[in-house]
Amino acid sequence: MSLPPRARAAFFQAVWKITRLIPPGQVSTYGQIALYLPCPDGVNETDFLAFRARWVGEAMAACPSDVPWQRVINSQGKISQRRGAAQQRALPEAEGVVF
Repeated sequence: MSLPPRARAAFFQAVWKITRLIPPGQVSTYGQIALYLPCPDGVNETDFLAFRARWVGEAMAACPSDVPWQRVINSQGKISQRRGAAQQRALPEAEGVVF
């Protein structure tokens, strides 16, 4: 299920704001970020609880260049295999993160 378009912009902005707070040398998971987000208006809470981490991932895929996307990892504490995975690993490692 995708985030409804009417809630998308505000949700994405909230995700990016939280992600900008992750300090260099630390990482967070999609799910950890999702825990800080309220259910958007007009979204069923059951759907929100089921899909919020995935929606954080959607926000990260669309983030502006000033968002440290590389500091957001999957629930296993790993880099998800996708385009850009090597860069996502190299950037936090340069900050001292060990995977």
